[in-house]
Formats: sequence, C-alpha cells, structure tokens
Amino acid sequence: MTDTTQDLIDLPRRTTALPYKLAIFDMDGTLADSFPWFLSVINSVADKHKFLRVEDDRIDELRSVGAGELVRLLGVAKWRIPLIMREMRTMKAAQLDRITLFPGVDRLLCELNAKGIVIAIVSSDAEANVRRALGDHARFVAHYACGASLFAKAGKFRRILKLSGISVDDTICIGDEIRDIDAAREVGIDFGAVTWGYTSGAALGARAPNYLFSRIDEVIAALAVPRR
Repeated sequence: MTDTTQDLIDLPRRTTALPYKLAIFDMDGTLADSFPWFLSVINSVADKHKFLRVEDDRIDELRSVGAGELVRLLGVAKWRIPLIMREMRTMKAAQLDRITLFPGVDRLLCELNAKGIVIAIVSSDAEANVRRALGDHARFVAHYACGASLFAKAGKFRRILKLSGISVDDTICIGDEIRDIDAAREVGIDFGAVTWGYTSGAALGARAPNYLFSRIDEVIAALAVPRR
C-alpha cells in the first residue's frame, strides 16, 4: 500500500468561495472506464478462486448491491479477498491499454485544478496503475492513497485529509460504489455519486448521497462554480 504526495504541483490561488477546497476521487468506474475490462476477466478469476461466475443475466442484480453483499452473493471466501485483489491489480497492470478515462475527465481535472481545488485519488488499485491510467493528467493530482483493501477506504480518506490539511467541511468525495458512500459518511465527508460506474444509479440514489451526478459536466458545475 502506498500513501504519497506529489512533490510539486502548480495550484492557482483561490480567489472565490467555492463549495469545496478538496475533491477526493475514486478511480475505477469514476474516472476510468474499467467495468468492461472487469467483466472480461472476472470469470477466469472466479474459476481460479472458486466463487460463482458473473453471468450476463446477473449483472444488473450485482450492480445494485454493495461490496459486502456482492461478496456474499458470489460466494467469495473472505480470506481470499486480498489474494483476488492482488491478482486483479497485476492483471490490470498487464492490460492497462484496454482501459481508458471517461470522456471529459481531462477537462474535469483541468478545470478543478484551475479553480485551485486540491485533487486527490483514493483507490483500491495500485498507485502505479492509477498514474499510468491518468497519463499526463496525473500532474493535476496532489495526493494519492492507493492499495486500499475492499473495506478500508475510510482510513485512506483520513490520510488524505491529514496530508492536505483541509477540513472535512471543505471536502467532497466523488465515487461510484456504495462502499465509497459508507466510507465518506464514516469520516464525515460530503459525497457525490456518479451513475456511470460499477454501481447502478438507482442503488446509489437510494443511499441519499449529497449529489447524484449523471454527467461529468454536472460534477464541474457543482464543484467549480462559486457559492452565491
């Protein structure tokens, strides 16, 4: 696991009262369009680690539940979860050219950075994979906290808050999973759920996040437009 801060980042001075000073983003399903890749490899992992395959007719059902319920429905042995996550990170590193950023992510990061909003990424993936997936856009990210276990994102959020020196009241987390919402609430951070990722919009909306975004432009509008 790694927790690192980029040594140097050019952050403009904030001259307006924006809703948030710090935006913590999830990576997979939020910034990176990795769900198609996930579906293409998960059954080979299931066969190796002896849990149920993800059949096409169950995808919608599985997208409607949180990580804990997903583990239960697929019959994943809990002791295998760290092994599975490690293997998935390795597989992704070898196939990262199959995964792209969602359209508009480049503009999102650029505009938030231009407004002086500190950007961080908390991900269960390896930091090396996150940086490679971001490419040149990694320069907009001030803090990384990667390698989080399946249910340990709250600790990573606290790490980012400590690194940035920014309070929970001035922070928002943006993600696509129920576990992201739960971790943000544990720490006391506002949450914006995106509907284009791993979890369905209906399931996310049922958890009553502070924001429910269906387009990247909506994220920019919510974060980069000054308070009136």
